[in-house]
Amino acid sequence: VERLDGVTRERFLRDIYPRRMPVVLTGLELGTCTTKWTVDYLSQAEGSKEVKIHVSAVPQMDFLSKNFVYRTLPFDVFVRKAAEVKHKEYFLTEDEKYYLRSVGEDVRKDIADIRKQFPILAEDVHIPEYFEKEQFFSSVFRISSAGLQLWTHYDVMDNFLIQVTGKKRVVLYSPRDAPYLYLSGTKSEVLDVDNPDLEKYPLFVKAKRYQCFLEAGDVLFIPALWFHNVISEEFGVALNVFWKHLPAESYDKTDTYGNKDPMAASRAIQILDRALKTLEELPEEYRDFYARRMVLRIQEKAYRNDYG
Repeated sequence: VERLDGVTRERFLRDIYPRRMPVVLTGLELGTCTTKWTVDYLSQAEGSKEVKIHVSAVPQMDFLSKNFVYRTLPFDVFVRKAAEVKHKEYFLTEDEKYYLRSVGEDVRKDIADIRKQFPILAEDVHIPEYFEKEQFFSSVFRISSAGLQLWTHYDVMDNFLIQVTGKKRVVLYSPRDAPYLYLSGTKSEVLDVDNPDLEKYPLFVKAKRYQCFLEAGDVLFIPALWFHNVISEEFGVALNVFWKHLPAESYDKTDTYGNKDPMAASRAIQILDRALKTLEELPEEYRDFYARRMVLRIQEKAYRNDYG
């Protein structure tokens, strides 16, 4: 993944954004957070407000098998625990991993917004304004233990991953490689992208891997629909900013996470499911024949020519 220093808003919108490729932006003005957000400062700044966190006994978190538990801790206690490697007090094991992904007050209705959930910390951050104010969707505050790996997934909105402190490794895959990623909804079943089980996931070798390492102060642009798998190489704090680049009515109003498919895509998938159900009325030989014709029709009508 390309690293570019000191990119202006104009250059980003003119040269980088239209390419729809991930890029690491360095040297941006992010505010005092990059130097200020130590464990001590974070703990005292937002005090003992309760936060809901993921606790995992293993470094690789799996959303599909749910190999983690949710627990609630005071924010200051959580920050100190996440910064430890071994824990004297623990929920599952002494080397368990912690992960906070901030959410709105009511998860069903409210989006994550650092200005609302962590107002004191929000004052330390200058979010790069490379999109219009009305396009803003959410700002998600994240804290991870060292070694924690998040499952591979895509989001339906463009976003900036702002690495405030600590280091991350991010592995990305293009939307065109979706056929090789063994998807279940927005998530890939392939957890270990470094040592995949190729007997179980033989097509995974065809997916082209893009990789970058984020240091404190780096900002990764992740275009919508790009798959990403994130490892926190150190205890660290990050902020994701999501924005809408499709017309506002394209998005599902009940989506507070920014990962529900656009309304038209959801409707199309429902219609397809009904079509497949209708095909079941035919004997196998006919069903196979007409299913193949449907696939060809989809390719002809909806695939991009430049994808090959």
